[in-house]
Formats: sequence, C-alpha cells, structure tokens
Amino acid sequence: MERILFGDNQFFAVNHISDEKSRAQSIRFKEDSAIIKTLDQARDAGVNTFMCTTHDRIAKICDSIRQNPEKYANFNMYPCMPYAHKYANAVTELGIAGTLKEYVPGNFIGSMFKGGMAFLSKDYLSIMELLIDSEMKMFKGINTPVIFLQNVVTDLLLGLGMKDILIAFHTYIKKKYNVEAGFITMNMPKLLYLLKEGGVENPIICSSINSAGFRMSGGKALYEKVLKEEQFRPIAMQVLGGGAIPVKEALEYVCSFPQIESILFGASSKANIDQTVAFINGFDQERK
Repeated sequence: MERILFGDNQFFAVNHISDEKSRAQSIRFKEDSAIIKTLDQARDAGVNTFMCTTHDRIAKICDSIRQNPEKYANFNMYPCMPYAHKYANAVTELGIAGTLKEYVPGNFIGSMFKGGMAFLSKDYLSIMELLIDSEMKMFKGINTPVIFLQNVVTDLLLGLGMKDILIAFHTYIKKKYNVEAGFITMNMPKLLYLLKEGGVENPIICSSINSAGFRMSGGKALYEKVLKEEQFRPIAMQVLGGGAIPVKEALEYVCSFPQIESILFGASSKANIDQTVAFINGFDQERK
C-alpha cells in the first residue's frame, strides 16, 4: 500500500465539524468534473491512490479514468463497500425482497423465492459474494489492489460475533479478485484479535487513530499498545479527530508510529492537499 491515501468524504458532503461546510462541499462538488480536478491535484502532489465508497457517482469517476488510460496508468482505487445509504434507500423504496432483486440479479433470486427463507438463511454467504460482484462492476479495468468492507458492516458483524462472514469476505476477495481484503472499523483492537483467531495473517485494518482518542473504541492507550505490539497493516483515518486537532500536531502524532503503513485523508483544496502531503513526508523523513 502507498503511504498516503486520498479519501472521498468531502465529495459527498461528509464533514465531522460543520453542517455549513457539508452544504458548501455539496455545492462545490455538484459536478463530476470538480471531483476529477481535485483527484488530479492529489496526483500532482504525489498521491496516486483514491480510497472511495461505492457511491453511484463513483461509477462516473471510473468512466473518466477508463477514458484516459495513459494519464491514470499508475492510479489505484480502493473500493469500500457496501455504500450503506444506497441499500437503505432501496429498502425504503423497494422493500427487502425488491432490493435483493435490484442488486442481486440472475437465477439466484428465483431460487431464493422458491425456497423461501430456509434457502436464504442457508446461503447468505452466496448472497454476500453476489453483492460484492455487483459493487465491483463499476471498477472493471481499474487497478484495485485492496477492497475494503465498510465499518457499518464490519462493526455490526464484529458486535454480533459473526466471525465467519468477516473471514468469508477476506477469503472471497483474495480468491475472486486476487487482491488484498481490508476492513474499516471503529474498534481496531477487537477486530484484529477476531481476524487473527480466524486465521487471517497480517490483516489490513483501517481505523480512527488520533491524539484525541476520537472514535477509538477501547481508548487511545489500548490502540497505542496494539500498534506497538501486534503484527498487522494499519491505516490511520480521521487523524484530525473530527477537526479538533491542528493538522501539524495531528500528523506528527500519527507519523510517530512506524507500524502505521498508510494515512488516509480528505481535502477540498489544492493548498490543503499540498500541506498535508508535505507534513507527512517531512515527519517521515525526520523519523528516518
């Protein structure tokens, strides 16, 4: 994985500080060209990996990338699935059965209705695999070295102790797409131990890591202990603590942990992108 990853929250009006900023971002990135422009600014700063949800608009970004193969030859995307709002809205409009018919095509659905809930409960892992394939269609022809399970699902399964599904996700991604599987979570220590119990070696885990302890279930001290003692591939997200930590201070803290393999950040402007990249590169150089 690359050291610095660029995220997509700002493109879809996700702001942990201010509703006003969310509205401004929604207007600013109303057109797909504005998203492409910002991605190109990140690339100019040396960031060649875009970690993104499977939001419907990402499909259009993928189209633009495929149309310019030479320009984006070394560009990677890390899909994060599922995009929960898409399915929640579909369930509201279509119901559960209608949503499955919408997103899980083919004879599988017909078989499910013939067999009823007994069939569904027996073959939920097959449904998961079909949903993954459905989500991945938009990324055809694009480099996707790591495919992530979103925290809304990861943490639900983690809370329910459903280790078999988490392991099945990891296994299917490696078998079907021949790439790495990653997990996003708000409880990195618990997920790490569960994955290791399930036989996943050196897992990729993206979680909140910041000096304020923001969204770090179990507390900052436990996270620091795990980072120092356990073998895995951590990605730090929400490094600014929801906006509570100054950028330089936030990045200095995260860069002090040698095992953190990648840092994920989002930014709306070229100035903020350049500043973030410069701080990370500077702290990394000092550590060497």
